Amino acid sequence: METQVLDKEESIHAALKALKNNRPLRAEEICRDYLLLKPGCADHLRLLGLALQKQDRLPEAEKQLRFALSLKPNFPQLHENLGSVLALCGRFEEAIENLEKAIQLDPTQAMAHKKLAEALAIVGRGEDADEEFQEYFEKRPEDGLIAKGANLLKAGQVEEAVEIFQGLLRKSPNNVNAMRFLALAYWEEKAQLDDAEALLRRVVEIAPDFTVGWLTLGMVLVERTKAVDAIEAYQRVTRLEPNNPAGWGGLGNAYAVANYQDKGAEAYARAVSLNPDAPNLQMGYAHILKTLGDQEGSLKAYRAAIASKPDFGEVYWSMANLKIFNFEEQEVSAMEYQLENEDLDDSAEVHFRFALGKAYEDKKNYDRAWHYYHSGNQKQRMLVSHDAVEMQTRQNDIIDVFSREFIDQHEGGGFDAADPILIVGLPRSGSTLVEQILASHSLVEGTSELPNLARIANSVGRYRSDGKVFPQSARALKNRDWRAYGKQYIDETLRHREEGTPFFTDKMPNNFSLVGFLHLILPNAKVINTRRHPFDSCLGAYKQLFGKGQNFTYDMYDLADYYNQYHKTVSHWHEVLPGKILDVHYEETVTDLEGQVRRILEHCGLPFEEQCTRYWETDRAVRTASSEQVRQPIYTGALGKWRHYENHLELWKEQLGDIVSELPDVVVNAGK
Repeated sequence: METQVLDKEESIHAALKALKNNRPLRAEEICRDYLLLKPGCADHLRLLGLALQKQDRLPEAEKQLRFALSLKPNFPQLHENLGSVLALCGRFEEAIENLEKAIQLDPTQAMAHKKLAEALAIVGRGEDADEEFQEYFEKRPEDGLIAKGANLLKAGQVEEAVEIFQGLLRKSPNNVNAMRFLALAYWEEKAQLDDAEALLRRVVEIAPDFTVGWLTLGMVLVERTKAVDAIEAYQRVTRLEPNNPAGWGGLGNAYAVANYQDKGAEAYARAVSLNPDAPNLQMGYAHILKTLGDQEGSLKAYRAAIASKPDFGEVYWSMANLKIFNFEEQEVSAMEYQLENEDLDDSAEVHFRFALGKAYEDKKNYDRAWHYYHSGNQKQRMLVSHDAVEMQTRQNDIIDVFSREFIDQHEGGGFDAADPILIVGLPRSGSTLVEQILASHSLVEGTSELPNLARIANSVGRYRSDGKVFPQSARALKNRDWRAYGKQYIDETLRHREEGTPFFTDKMPNNFSLVGFLHLILPNAKVINTRRHPFDSCLGAYKQLFGKGQNFTYDMYDLADYYNQYHKTVSHWHEVLPGKILDVHYEETVTDLEGQVRRILEHCGLPFEEQCTRYWETDRAVRTASSEQVRQPIYTGALGKWRHYENHLELWKEQLGDIVSELPDVVVNAGK
């Protein structure tokens, strides 16, 4: 039976449709079927070259395009396509020659001017590139405006850029480039993120094979904590362009955020294999290897990132953040050398200062270490926002709303699941150790720091017409509402639970302020409050440069104030919900591990298991700064570390002295 071959126009239409739908293999089949009968058809040879290019079969694409040009040497589109293929192969001089020929044959080809400009810029012919870009923008004035807006956005002139993009969209509502850049402007300002997501979803609906649109959508979805949707967006990129390292890197990051660490490592491995000189990809790969406990692989990737970008301060801090790692002398010298660079940006400087603090602490040069930690914090505090008054007001409002009377009035209406064990407290107070102990139990899965409880609480009353928000909005909730919110929390956190155990941990430290809300929506949930000597707790936070959030940790007064508010709030829960929270002191845990393990398990209603006292043997991903420390047997070296810096801590002694006086002797005397 003979294969039916379409006529020329039908065949071209079918091939173009296949290319548009990202089916380059199908487009190749259509072209080859036609070329069996008409091997000299330049149009089909050109489309075949495009189909092969889409499959990253560049040598084959070049061969077909050169053959077509031997038949039709004055076909401008063939020269343009060949120029594109040669540029993708890194043969820019040859690409320039073909693109110039395309323009000579047909000066109206806007895209040929753009491609030529890009190739000229790469080989260092800046003035010639500017001329070609100008030609392109004159032929495509909308793209010229987009370029102007993009430059404004890059320069930080966001409002002016937004005005340009919005103006373009009023004239051309389906301009996907204008929509994408407008979404980027919203994302840059961390404002109108709903609109940014909506714009990008519209972009990929209009242009489903627009790779950059999917990449930008994935980035915004990660920002919006929609990691599962982000995974789908980045997967689309990797299907459209299997050799796109940014797509694989984005996918790795989205998997990591969604707590699929093994899949994330595989995606990052693919990304760095495609572009080993990309420092951001190497850093992302190192982060996830660290989470999985592969310190050797993590350090190798971190150092590869530094080799590509010596002023990459964030990587040096990431190495320091391994905690049990010590810098080599030449690395310390390299960091100090970078701090002398006047062009070093603020973020890099902060990262270098925190890393050098760790380096000198390891050398036991504590005054020098404090100099770097303190100056790094002072610099970082200017780069972040923290309103201590707003925080105090919120905590006071929570205490006021969730009184004993209010809790008694609404108790009994929540969802009765007993699955969650919340671990709360301040950062760097031993919460990861407690989590690892619990995750070593056969009935408990350790998940991560989950944002769900705070997100649900903040959603209460979001659409009220009177503008009341949480916690005041909680006053209007009925029993059915408390139950619904409890079920929502269980349903939302289900995707983080892969092991099928009856219980799981949620280690978001800031949930200490939401214990009353938690009790009313999930009355059977357990809460453990991890505590440490206030000076060690504050010092640990002050020495930590957090990826995001925890902005109160970059100022000594803010830290002391936050600690006082935390202590006041937890004391309130102890008063109105006696027995709900178990306080676990780090100092008691490391000096009486089995005794504290028994207390923790008893509070959670779990039978004692010996494995919990050998928590370091439990193989699991740990995403916090203590990831390497909890993979080691118990040690007492971190007790009373504040004493090394005592002459710098007068403010904390003054602000927190009353709390210290109430602590058990084992805590007060730790490290003496």
